[in-house]
Amino acid sequence: MKAKEWGISGAAGGLRVDERDAGTDGPGDGLALELVRVTEAAAIAAGRWAGHGDEEGGRAAADVMHELIRSVPMRGVVVIGRGTERDTPVLFNGETAGDGTGPACDIGISVGDGVLSAAGDVPNALAAIAVAEPGALYDPSPVLAMEKLAVGPDYVDVVDIRLPVADNLRAVARAGDAQVSDLVVAVLNRPRHRRLVHEIRDAGARVHLIEGGDVAGAIAAARPESPVDLMLGTGGSAEGVVAAAALSCLGGSLQARLRSETPGPAETGFGEVLHTGDLVRGENVVFCATGVTGNEVLRGVQHHSGRTTTQSMVMCAKANTVRIVTSEHRPSGGTRSTGPYDG
Repeated sequence: MKAKEWGISGAAGGLRVDERDAGTDGPGDGLALELVRVTEAAAIAAGRWAGHGDEEGGRAAADVMHELIRSVPMRGVVVIGRGTERDTPVLFNGETAGDGTGPACDIGISVGDGVLSAAGDVPNALAAIAVAEPGALYDPSPVLAMEKLAVGPDYVDVVDIRLPVADNLRAVARAGDAQVSDLVVAVLNRPRHRRLVHEIRDAGARVHLIEGGDVAGAIAAARPESPVDLMLGTGGSAEGVVAAAALSCLGGSLQARLRSETPGPAETGFGEVLHTGDLVRGENVVFCATGVTGNEVLRGVQHHSGRTTTQSMVMCAKANTVRIVTSEHRPSGGTRSTGPYDG
């Protein structure tokens, strides 16, 4: 299916929010298609710095996202942002976003999701936006760390983050009529996960180390074409809420526990178990993400002679749609999409 053309700068272009989004029903499918041009532009800005070992990409991506999101027809408030107004001049928690028309909504952002560190050109990086009804997005601040367990629709009811790793792996294997040795577990490649990696391998499963961030890892666990069966580990709490929005659109599940900053044994320092519905409430949830660097679900930004290509995922929980949008951006500012198609 062909989509209309739209630009990546200036006022919102050809894909407009439809009448369903303009009333009190909250964000919907039309708004998701408006937001994809924002994540595309942010991904391109971040991608220009990938591999340079410089955090300038984070600032560039945030500036572009901040500029474009102001033209999106919505009345948004950033709930999951880049910190407080003291921390950052743009996209801070509590900032308003949108042009003041359209649905009222909460906004969660993840700009670069890991590529913006000095690690450079790492895989699994996304520029993502999650939008839900006012009051629907859980605010984890000031706790920064979150232990996460992400699975797809087939395993929602069989896992429990409080159980030992081996027990959850056996439960997933039984539900999928597979052997534990067939399972692939995505884990952020961080020193803090050495013990977790050993536990997964000791149980007989395979470890798939991811670099850029766990939003892509959580999505991969819920996509049938991905080799990943589940994701485990500790990452940012803000990214956990954004990932939960994506999983709510995919029918998957994110279980999470906020991590205390107080040192202690592995059995202590955890908050209560939070489920997808605790992190993102309601069914009016939309999620857009564009690959910055390649990952299991999306290609990264690619530069060719005279053009740049991006690949994005656009999802709406209420409409039950998943679209993959591949766009070609040309120097004139025009953008042509070869999607979206429903997945």
